[in-house]
Amino acid sequence: MSRSEHVVRRLGFALVTVWIAATINFVIFRAAPGDASSQYEACSTCSASFREHLRQELGLNRSLAEQYLLYLRDLARGDLGTSFQTRQPVWDELAGPLLNTLPMVLLGMGVGLALGLVAGIVSAWRRGTVADWLPVSGSLFLSALPIQWVALVLLLLFGDVLPAVGVSDPYLRFRDPSWWDVLVDRSAHLILPAAAIALVWCGIWALIVRSALLESLGEDYILTARAKGLPSRRIMRVYALRNSLPPIVTLVCLNAGFLVAGALLVETVFSYPGIGLELYQAVRNRDYPVLQGGFLLLTVAIVLANLASDLLHQRLDPRVTA
Repeated sequence: MSRSEHVVRRLGFALVTVWIAATINFVIFRAAPGDASSQYEACSTCSASFREHLRQELGLNRSLAEQYLLYLRDLARGDLGTSFQTRQPVWDELAGPLLNTLPMVLLGMGVGLALGLVAGIVSAWRRGTVADWLPVSGSLFLSALPIQWVALVLLLLFGDVLPAVGVSDPYLRFRDPSWWDVLVDRSAHLILPAAAIALVWCGIWALIVRSALLESLGEDYILTARAKGLPSRRIMRVYALRNSLPPIVTLVCLNAGFLVAGALLVETVFSYPGIGLELYQAVRNRDYPVLQGGFLLLTVAIVLANLASDLLHQRLDPRVTA
């Protein structure tokens, strides 16, 4: 199979996966008890006719087949629907929280991956020594911690030093801030949530890197390189690390896709207005379009991460398409 055929095949699998996920997404929320009008059942001033009129206005009185066809038609047009709660387009409801979540996740991932790479490389190269035991023990400890617990500890320790609530200072706009003041304020609010993500995931990635490197260091070509008298740094960089990249890249890409959804717990602790907190509010309000749109975006993120993993794996290891 040629590389172009492999890419086309993976793209086809990705599109089919998104369609299946969108269908399951539709069915799950329709199978749940109640709908957007159920929140008014406890309202003494909301009559049954009012609730029925609301269901008719939102299209909830139509058959499931008709709702599904309209749902697919709107998705094909790039329309995620209209929020039941605010009557605003779903994309407008999700765009702001998504733009808040992405910098936090990317910063946490970047720092965690850098720390994990260093710890994993040192641990694998100095196997059986104190330089191996310390990173492994620390990585096992960090990877076992619940991310919300780490976030709470950071909040208690540094809540008086760094901003710990929200995405920006609500009073900053009254001071006529410059773009630099806004950037500094936003960056300060990112530190604690990103640190919680980085601490937990650096332990996970350190263990992954160490395992992949130890497997490479046990291969015959490493023994041959050492027998030739090549420098240790060159052996680690050119031979061991390079041949360990495919599994590391695969796991990093897959974890990156799931990490966007996993930011919910961190966002809840720090009241960070990201995509996770937005979906939590949508669950409470039974806002099906926002939930469908949000989960579809998270599904697409995971599928794209998986696709990127396959393409990078093909680039790093040509035997994939053989």
